[in-house]
Amino acid sequence: MAGTGSKQEDQIITVGLEQATAAKLKYIPEKGGGDVAKALVGNHVNSTVNNPIEQVSFWKAGQTRPLCVFDSKRIALTEKVTDTMAWSDIPTCQEAGLNIEYTMLRGIFLPAGVEQAAVDYYIDLFTKVRETPEWKDFMVRGAFNQTFMSGDEFKAWLTKAAVLHKDLMTKAGFISN
Repeated sequence: MAGTGSKQEDQIITVGLEQATAAKLKYIPEKGGGDVAKALVGNHVNSTVNNPIEQVSFWKAGQTRPLCVFDSKRIALTEKVTDTMAWSDIPTCQEAGLNIEYTMLRGIFLPAGVEQAAVDYYIDLFTKVRETPEWKDFMVRGAFNQTFMSGDEFKAWLTKAAVLHKDLMTKAGFISN
């Protein structure tokens, strides 16, 4: 299993797959998503965890195929990526029979104690950015999860994600109890 970097999201997902399947996977860290995709196409590995935007050109060329998405729901894009398949045709890992779900953290953080006016400024700014045609196009091309959270909802999600990461990293031996 190839992924980007060591002891971060891709390797943590691989540990989750091991936990869900009782299989032992050899994890091969690569420098970036492009290298991960090329390792699969070059038969240097037999599977990867990769972001859709980093793998899609090889999928379109018929050199790789998606097996499942780690999110709780399918990617909602119904436009065909290949002659026979759209992003929405890829099952979730749960639907494919793997008891695993993972949403990669991507967030904007400010220093502790920042005034609410500054927080509101950035929430407004990123709300406006998300409405631009360029952003919308990029989100579609990359098949990105477009969930937007702020405030208590985001804090609650971070708390839950921290528990999941600590559990997987402990099971992998990355951190001690």
